[in-house]
Amino acid sequence: MNEEIIRLRNVKKYYDENTHVLEDLNLKINKGAWTSIIGPSGSGKTTLLNIIGCLDSATAGSVFINNTEITKLNQTQLTRFRRENIGLIFQQYHLVPYLTVLENVMMAQYYYGGIDENKTIEILKRVGLEHRLDHIPAHLSGGEQQRVCIARALINEPKILLADEPTGNLDQKNGDIVLNLIKELHREGHTIILVTHNADIAKLGQRTITVIDGKICSDFACVDEINEK
Repeated sequence: MNEEIIRLRNVKKYYDENTHVLEDLNLKINKGAWTSIIGPSGSGKTTLLNIIGCLDSATAGSVFINNTEITKLNQTQLTRFRRENIGLIFQQYHLVPYLTVLENVMMAQYYYGGIDENKTIEILKRVGLEHRLDHIPAHLSGGEQQRVCIARALINEPKILLADEPTGNLDQKNGDIVLNLIKELHREGHTIILVTHNADIAKLGQRTITVIDGKICSDFACVDEINEK
């Protein structure tokens, strides 16, 4: 039997009475699954990802992650929960420009509560950056910067990895390197949620959800699952 790790119930996101981003959205994701989310710009898919990632809050409804109702947590609790459970990979790398590769990844450890330089080096070796430890982001290619982001996302051993257009700024070669890393992480048991405009990338996952106008309009793996309450 599949073990549920994420559930959204009747989630809404409004910025004002005229800006409704998500509408009564219901979703269940199982532990270890790779779920791809596609949809046009402005459809609400990144907002959905940000709510799951504790970067934004729902206006109404409930969000459960690993049996914790995150919609009842305050901002400090949300930040702590995110650091302990979720790794984030962004299209824009959000690296600190004056820190080295090693320091950028160790910074995530610092905010989690402790620094282990040897562990950080091992993670960076895994993503093929052991020869770039002392370089700053400006001296890295786009693909290398994205691999730093992946290392940063992995350093605190999260259960869930969220990726928002992780290859959007990369050429084919570097995009393939990043996707191969994500495939490997999925094989190891990580729960992956990946937002993309690219249908071919979406097909790498086990399930593709299409979001349009703040609603799930299709679910290629198990349509009935989104209607469960």
